[in-house]
Amino acid sequence: MVLIADQFTKLLVMSLINRWDQRIVIDGFFKLVHWGNTGAAWSLFHGNNGLLALVSCIALGLLVWLRNRFDLRSSVGQIAYGLVGGGILGNLIDRLRVGHVIDFLYFYLRPRGGDGREAGFPAFNVADSAICVGVVLLLVLSWREGGEREAEPLTSS
Repeated sequence: MVLIADQFTKLLVMSLINRWDQRIVIDGFFKLVHWGNTGAAWSLFHGNNGLLALVSCIALGLLVWLRNRFDLRSSVGQIAYGLVGGGILGNLIDRLRVGHVIDFLYFYLRPRGGDGREAGFPAFNVADSAICVGVVLLLVLSWREGGEREAEPLTSS
């Protein structure tokens, strides 16, 4: 579902907004943009699309290979796993199909001075959001499981 939502929203943005263009949704707070990112989060490693596609493939492979380490018995574990996997796959498809990740959600604030500058959070997409939420859920699950293991009484042999 994450992959479908991600790719659908990106196709919608590509059909409605020219590349590097923007549409103000809430003036001074939120814009829909059509930006290409050849880097990772916050445009780190900008211009390394091929390398980051390879890293995404490795991450997906590790996710599948280490799936038994995730708590896939619980619905929260399954959701977290699906969010991370779907998000990685969504951005990987962009890197391979169009040569960059399509970002389109841009939150920003305009200072009161009105000098035209904006302070904004880096643009992102559905896949980015899914990865972040999935990783946080996995961290919470592993923290919870770690606490439960510590609480178990030790048995002597």
